[in-house]
Amino acid sequence: MKNLGAMMKQAQQMQAKMQEMQARLDGMTMEGAAGGGMVKVTLSGKGDLKKLAIDPALVDPEEREVLEDLIVAAHADAKQKVEAMMAEEMQKATAGLNIPGMGGGLGGFKLPF
Repeated sequence: MKNLGAMMKQAQQMQAKMQEMQARLDGMTMEGAAGGGMVKVTLSGKGDLKKLAIDPALVDPEEREVLEDLIVAAHADAKQKVEAMMAEEMQKATAGLNIPGMGGGLGGFKLPF
């Protein structure tokens, strides 16, 4: 029963750290860029699109496909940065927790966003 009590305490610690991490992520943003910075996308720490900036020189009806591709590329850049930030925050949140079967952390655990 002693192990169960220790596991419950660790689970509570992990839950508290996860809530702290979620709060930090709410306040963070990451910017991705494409086309030499002509298209910029800002995502929240949770991956929600917050801002899209397009250099006026790109607004040409004849070049619509280029603009669309640059928006997708800028979003991918920002999303990669958000995922790296989330992984870093997850590592901080689970540091020192020795959860059986998890190797002292959450291993391959991935947040759903």
